Amino acid sequence: MHSKIFETHAHYEDAKFDADREAFIASLPEHDIEYVINVGSSLETTEKSIALAEQYDFIYAAVGVHPSDVTELNEENFKAIEQAAEHKKAVAVGEIGLDYYWDKEPQVQENQRYWFKRQLELAKEKDLPVIIHSRDAAEDTMQILKETPMREMPGVIHCYSYSVEMAREFLKMGYDIGVGGVLTFKNAKKLRAVVEEIPLERILLETDCPYMAPEPHRGERNSSLFIPYVVEKIAEIKSISTEEVLQTTNANAKKLFARVK
Repeated sequence: MHSKIFETHAHYEDAKFDADREAFIASLPEHDIEYVINVGSSLETTEKSIALAEQYDFIYAAVGVHPSDVTELNEENFKAIEQAAEHKKAVAVGEIGLDYYWDKEPQVQENQRYWFKRQLELAKEKDLPVIIHSRDAAEDTMQILKETPMREMPGVIHCYSYSVEMAREFLKMGYDIGVGGVLTFKNAKKLRAVVEEIPLERILLETDCPYMAPEPHRGERNSSLFIPYVVEKIAEIKSISTEEVLQTTNANAKKLFARVK
């Protein structure tokens, strides 16, 4: 009996799944997918993530607004996120954070920081872990997380893309590292170094599907079915068995997302 997969970051509400969503999701448990966290990235997708969690036993929801979408937030509609965080199948606040890759204007970045802090406070208030999106914004992300002391196991840095040194800092603060399809890319030297360096006990498996499909499916629609490619790559880098990778990452996810039952 081998261990099952805990997919910690999917977007099955995405339009790329419109054609076959129900049948596709229903088939996941047959492929050893034990749990999926469907992650909100806007008011609308948060609502859809909750709906999917209500529809499928093995799906749970993360509720939150992605940095590139915080322009839609105001004090009035933020209440929808607060309310969603109280749902019995909401297991995290996310994905939240900073993305300076697309947004260079100082006032836009300022607004991102404001709503990042607000959503961190919400997670603290509801005692939920966070799923952090951070792109081209390492210093500010680190700074804000340091200013907002969270629970003992605060969350995960999703789709990790920074240095080994930075990873060590995040680990010290209690954050886990999310690893997905990028690890299999030929140019993923930095991420491979991170995976080699950090303990397996601090790694979570994720896809960010339908995006970021691993080799040899790069460019295709990604899904939880492609996680075994990531598992194989982690096993190869760490010179351990795929079973050990599965067992440990599954336990890691259950520990962090403690509301998953």
